[in-house]
Amino acid sequence: MTVQDTTTDTQTRPSQVILTDLAASKVKSLLEQEGRDDLALRIAVQPGGCSGMRYQLFFDERQLDGDTVHDFSGVKVAVDRMSAPYLGGATIDFVDTIEKQGFTIDNPNAQGSCACGDSFH
Repeated sequence: MTVQDTTTDTQTRPSQVILTDLAASKVKSLLEQEGRDDLALRIAVQPGGCSGMRYQLFFDERQLDGDTVHDFSGVKVAVDRMSAPYLGGATIDFVDTIEKQGFTIDNPNAQGSCACGDSFH
């Protein structure tokens, strides 16, 4: 017997940031190069950018009050409490192609973005 999930997409959307396996592997590699295993990958949303908000993605040794921290294959991803509502269900990936190399963020909460790909509203 197969059970069908009848919930809507908004009900099943993850409430946390998702780090793909490829991105986790790249983060681990960068941390190994730095010789650090005590850092988390922090993603935050800040005012600015051409569309009103912009992403910040960086290594952080701090743990802030209200942070949500999730482990992806040994990589800690931290989101502060102010950014969390903007980032629920966002996926961080790593691309390595001829045209582009770097981390990408696919955010279902973004209503639009600008050409740089680093900001949204």
